[in-house]
Amino acid sequence: MKRIVTFGEIMLRLDPEGYLRFVQADRFDASYAGGEANVAVSLANYGMSAAFISKVPTHEIGQAAVNALRRYGVDVSGVVRGGERLGVYYCEKGASQRASKVIYDRAGSAIAKATASDFDWERILSGADWFHWTGITPALGGELPEICLEACRTAKRLGVTVSCDLNYRKKLWSREEAGRVMAALMPYVDVCIANEEDAKDVFGIEARGTDLTAGKLDREGYISVARQLSDRFGLDQTAITLRGSISASDNDWGALLYSGGQAAFSPNYRVHIVDRVGGGDSFGGGLIYALLSGYDRQRAVDFAAAASCLKHSIEHDFNLCTVSEVETLASGDGSGRVRR
Repeated sequence: MKRIVTFGEIMLRLDPEGYLRFVQADRFDASYAGGEANVAVSLANYGMSAAFISKVPTHEIGQAAVNALRRYGVDVSGVVRGGERLGVYYCEKGASQRASKVIYDRAGSAIAKATASDFDWERILSGADWFHWTGITPALGGELPEICLEACRTAKRLGVTVSCDLNYRKKLWSREEAGRVMAALMPYVDVCIANEEDAKDVFGIEARGTDLTAGKLDREGYISVARQLSDRFGLDQTAITLRGSISASDNDWGALLYSGGQAAFSPNYRVHIVDRVGGGDSFGGGLIYALLSGYDRQRAVDFAAAASCLKHSIEHDFNLCTVSEVETLASGDGSGRVRR
């Protein structure tokens, strides 16, 4: 069985009920989430051995976060205990022309205050086939840029494939800092996942003929983005997710996978959104599963895009779909008819 290790922050997610605004809410729905944790859950659901590495406080809220991952079969034995608090984020779901909104309360979280001595990467990555992280993790500051660098160096020394989702978050760091830190980490990456905004904000690479606000996408422009990322950092494969925003409730969704100078595009899905948070992570989990399963370029991007399409129909961050469900959609059956 293939073994994947992911590294990052897990947080407490608090949502107003339904589509209430923050100022209307007198109670919040609690769940747990984080970019790399979301990927680990997807992979565990697909039957792979997925481990999540982080640092959480020793109190009951930290344990609840660990339990949320253990529930879905994620290996949490490498989670370090310590620090004073678990990061929190509040999510107000948008609807129609009203955008979703996220408020972070994660400063001083256990993982943000982690030190290099917390993680023995030789031990953690021993026997692993794949290591995954996102740009969110070094953005948390402190020693995390150096910790990520040591993890990537160790992975390369051990022959472990490394993937990164750029995941630029302007509320966590500036474009200038992101570009500097990520440029030092990217040479260790084999598979990069990005969208047009990430590539532009972090590395100044922009898709031609694309207007994200108007939901206009240009295929050749996105191939150019993938090619530039691949050439600049020597990537084996580059995936670009393609989101056409019609409104907060309805999006067009697809992706491309670029390797060896060639690009494969997934089908384009018209998605009616239940919860879009975690959509990119579900794509990453689907892509890692597909590539580790030996899928060719076209089948891999089809599987990853279908997995992410289905995630948009599921509340909270985790994608709780099976391989069979994803393959059914990827094969062209998007009817949504009742399965009996």
